[in-house]
Parts: sequence; C-alpha cells; structure tokens
Amino acid sequence: MVSRHNISPMRQDELVRCYDPKRGISVATLAFEYPSGFQVPEHAHGSDQLIYAIRGVMEVSSGQSMWLIPPHFALWIPGRIRHRIHMMGAVSMRTLYFRPGLVSRESPGCAVLHVTPLLRELIVEAVRVGQLRMRIQHERALGDLTILHVTKASSAPIFVTLPTEKRALAVARALFENPAQSKSLEKLCGDAGVSVRTVQRIFQVDVGTDFASWRRQVRLTKAVELLVSGRSVKEVAFAVGYSQPSAFVETFRRTMGMTPKAWTVSLKKLPGAAI
Repeated sequence: MVSRHNISPMRQDELVRCYDPKRGISVATLAFEYPSGFQVPEHAHGSDQLIYAIRGVMEVSSGQSMWLIPPHFALWIPGRIRHRIHMMGAVSMRTLYFRPGLVSRESPGCAVLHVTPLLRELIVEAVRVGQLRMRIQHERALGDLTILHVTKASSAPIFVTLPTEKRALAVARALFENPAQSKSLEKLCGDAGVSVRTVQRIFQVDVGTDFASWRRQVRLTKAVELLVSGRSVKEVAFAVGYSQPSAFVETFRRTMGMTPKAWTVSLKKLPGAAI
C-alpha cells in the first residue's frame, strides 16, 4: 500500500514512533508518493531507517550535513538522528525501519549506500509484504537477507557539510544550488555582505576544510546525481562548473578512485548485480 508521509512539527526531544517495528516485527516498511518540492519537516525515529527512492531525487539534511540521493543510492539514518527531506522532483520513496542493533555499520552515523539490483528487489519486496514478522519463516528469511545486504552495502562519499554562520551559509547555498554559475567568490561574498577572507576562515573553523576543497565536494555530489541520471561526462562537467571535462575527470578520479565513465559502469557490477 502506498501512503502519504505526514509528519507534523515536533519538539526537539520527540521521536516519531508510529513507524517503528512493533513487537515480533524485525523490519517495518512504508511507501510514499511525493510531488515535486514537498518538504518533510525535521524529525527523528526511534528505529534505524533506510530511505530509498525508486524514482526521483531527495535532498536530505541533518545538522550541517546534506545529501543528494538519486536512484542507485539510499541513505542510512540511525535511530534518533534528526533529519528533514526536500523532494527535488516527484519522488517515489520506499522506506525500511529496522529494530536498533539489527544492522551493524562500521560508521555510527548517516551514510549514502550503493543499492545493488538485488538490494533494490529486497527493498521493493519488503515494502510489498509490509511488515516482516519474525515468526513467519519466509518473512524472517527476507528480513535476514535484507539486513545482510544493508550491512554489507558499500558507501559513497557524496555529501556536503554546510557552515552555520549565516553569511557563509548564504555563499554556500548559492553555490550548492548552482555550482556552474559564473559569479566569482568575491562577488558571491559581496552579495552576502562578507569578505572573502572571513568566509575562508569560517569554512576552516565551521566546516573543517578550505573553501576550494568544499566547492570540489559540492561539484562531486552534484555530478553523481547527474551521472546516474544518464547524462554524459562532458555534459556533467559543464553542468557542475568545469570549463574542461578533463579537469572534472581527474578530480572525480582522485576522489572516487576511477573515472566517471568507469564509475557509472561499475554501478552495474556491484555485488549482487548479476543475481
């Protein structure tokens, strides 16, 4: 059953418990159909959560961190971590809620996970079943297999950390929303009423990296979204602000360990892709 996700504004210490697995349930599921631009307000669940969209792109934020989640990827959000979601277009979301402790990831925080064809089918089937009951043999087996593949799913470094200082944040959002824009850093800082030197200092203190490195991460995050949508390497390079595709290819290779073309091909060869 496909339903609407309707979460009202909540207090800082409140948890949304209505979607958590009940007694005897290992994995609970929900399906959401969202129009373009829909906003899910900030909230947190008591259970661990895997957010996946079979169609569309989601922008998920938690604290200073922001992730763009296109198909082929899902976002792992441990229980009690507050987050909000913005639909970049029409989104068909499929969400799994796990009892805490069932999935053991190396990193304790949020992570973007590769979704192999097998994991995708496990997610879709789990949502079709609805609630995976531990006393029903085939549902327990489906839950165990899903938990195994979520645990083993490889992560991708496609996220952006935003500054909290309002002037630096204005500069950051201007670039994040349009990484290919021609405005110089001096002009962007001028529009925000702050000096370049001040912005550079804020990024080092607030984000933990220099501005140039942060900008490369923005371009990488946006590039991944465009590559998985089927855009060519040349188109993506120009779309994220590179005047020469070769410079984009080299930057992508240094971060991801392979060229953009090889990386997109590798998505089809991840463990489970041939199953």
